[in-house]
Amino acid sequence: MTEALLVREVRTRRDLRRFLDLPHLVYRNDPCWVPPLRGEVRKLLNRTKNPFFDHGEACFWIAERAGVTVGRISAQINRLHLARYGDATGHFGFLEAIDDPDVFKALLDTAEEWLRARGMTRILGPYSLSINDEVGVLVAGFDTPPMVAMAHSPPYYGPRLEAEGYRKAKDLHAYVLDPRAVTGVERLERTTARIRSRGRVRTRQVDMKHFREEMQLGIEIFNDAWAQNWGFVPVTDREVSELIKSIAPVIRPEGVIFALVGDRPEGILVGLPNLNEAIADLGGRLLPFGWLKLLWRLRVRRLRSARVILMGVRKAHRNSTRSGALAAVLLAEALRVARALGVERGELSWILEDNAWALTVVPCAGATLGKVYRVYEKLLAS
Repeated sequence: MTEALLVREVRTRRDLRRFLDLPHLVYRNDPCWVPPLRGEVRKLLNRTKNPFFDHGEACFWIAERAGVTVGRISAQINRLHLARYGDATGHFGFLEAIDDPDVFKALLDTAEEWLRARGMTRILGPYSLSINDEVGVLVAGFDTPPMVAMAHSPPYYGPRLEAEGYRKAKDLHAYVLDPRAVTGVERLERTTARIRSRGRVRTRQVDMKHFREEMQLGIEIFNDAWAQNWGFVPVTDREVSELIKSIAPVIRPEGVIFALVGDRPEGILVGLPNLNEAIADLGGRLLPFGWLKLLWRLRVRRLRSARVILMGVRKAHRNSTRSGALAAVLLAEALRVARALGVERGELSWILEDNAWALTVVPCAGATLGKVYRVYEKLLAS
């Protein structure tokens, strides 16, 4: 006789520990999984520390069978999303579960009912917690570890969601490249050299003496550049502050590049060292000695992989030749920096599957499709 399955809300510290521990069960035999730092996940779930809760609400659950945690999920409502789209859409996230259809059904039914009770007619995800956090279920590219702030999933997640009536809403692409490779890079550099020689388009690095103001400028460009993209929700002032605080210890000045037209910043690219490379063997904990390993790997050994987490050009340049020129100059400069720093593997992620602008420019740098993440949706019957 199969033990009864119980789904219950995370309310106590013990519940939270089980919520945080569950992925270690799911991925115990997956060499590509990188345990996230538990402190960072705790901050995401904290209603005081995470600025998502300034404009959103969420509930978290764990699924148990015979006293063993076998799954987890969140459901959340983002009022900024509702204000922008007016589509009565709620989201789910933090989905992790053993390969059991009953567990998936119980978790998803619970999240759907919570959203339905709050007037939502559609569920979309996984977002953990918003589209500006970890997004999607991995559906291709299971054979390599994820880059920093990107999700990882077992191959069965997609089919389990589809068995519960979920369908593809959008695919997100992660492109990979070796900055040392000659193919494509020299062609891109020749093209951008011609652009630069005309004198109107150039690049500059972030001014670290005014890091906060520079990053606020970068987010302003991002919000403008992405305003018409699928699912976009603008980043709030408090989210900007938290982002600046989180990346300041690891960002390098060479990793933030502005593209200028004249003296006006019109585009931005932000690259981060791949922290997953540094924390893969820490088990999600910095204490007692994990922080020393992390510091040594960041400051002494240096990381050999990096991710471009943000690239955009102000929408005023869309559908113009200048848009492509700005993007090409940003990419060429990022590749030059990556080679100088000894980066051997880079990822540009994520890129919408139908973002023609990005998908035209990125292959020019020699990048190829490395991973595909899928966002799922389902209509909620009344």
